[in-house]
Amino acid sequence: MYEKVIDAVRSAETVSRIGKIENIVGLAMEASGGKCSVGDIVMIYSEELGREVPAEVVGFRSDRIQLMTYESNAGIVAGSFVRNTGHRLRVPVGDFLKGRIINAIGEPIDGKEPFPDDCAYYTINSTYSNPLTRPPIRERLNLGIKAIDGLNTIGKGQRIGIFAGSGVGKSTLMGMIAKNVTADINVIALVGERGREVLEFVQKDLGEEGMARTVLVVATSDQPAMMRLKCPLVATTIAEYFRDQGLDVLLMMDSLTRFAMAQREIGLATGEPPIARGYTPSIYSEFPKLLERISSCPVPWRRRTIIRRSTSARASRD
Repeated sequence: MYEKVIDAVRSAETVSRIGKIENIVGLAMEASGGKCSVGDIVMIYSEELGREVPAEVVGFRSDRIQLMTYESNAGIVAGSFVRNTGHRLRVPVGDFLKGRIINAIGEPIDGKEPFPDDCAYYTINSTYSNPLTRPPIRERLNLGIKAIDGLNTIGKGQRIGIFAGSGVGKSTLMGMIAKNVTADINVIALVGERGREVLEFVQKDLGEEGMARTVLVVATSDQPAMMRLKCPLVATTIAEYFRDQGLDVLLMMDSLTRFAMAQREIGLATGEPPIARGYTPSIYSEFPKLLERISSCPVPWRRRTIIRRSTSARASRD
């Protein structure tokens, strides 16, 4: 009866290993003395800031751990202590997310009330999904825009891309879709967006009607590459939660090009060789993971539709 408890006690880690920063080169940092796995969240104590700065383990080099922070490196010096939290990035999920604006690590940034303490969490890393469990696209999705519904009919579960130059109305089109689509909820990821355009998108393009049933995940262009990289993953995780509740979810990303740029920054900082246009090999594995995960659907006949907006067809095509 108590065998499992005894085994758990015997295998428990009773010693906490504290590492320290040994080297900082550009965006990447190296730490020694810790015990981590790729994807773990660690906390780096900054004496100058008087608090801990979150970072993620992105790789290893010899016996050192490579880290990338979710914030600026300012205030972190060689010798700063590193503590492993023992878990990966996770975000709070629940109906309280409707109408809220959060950052790429799941924290509210709209100035409203904090999230409940007893809420559930989803980790942003999804497992492999069996392609045979995905039903075919057979139902029509009404976007509420006659030009699209009449000439380019979209089905539930379908992925589409919006390709155009800057300043021609892509954000306006996304706002129109969010307000008029027949989906139960919208999840929108703004990746690397200009700071001045976020509020304009919320007030002008979405409006109160669209925002009431929307979850907006924002990582602006001035934030570190890790934040811009996690933004679409967090949005996809939130969309998966509402999908698991049996709802039809519209997931929009703006844009996959900036997602690729963020991955390029991280890959180059960790020592990956550049290939075409400076992009690293990891990009060509991260894209299929994200796009195939978007198509996963364990709930029969409840498909989510994704709209991908990009200014570069070559960098964002799947």
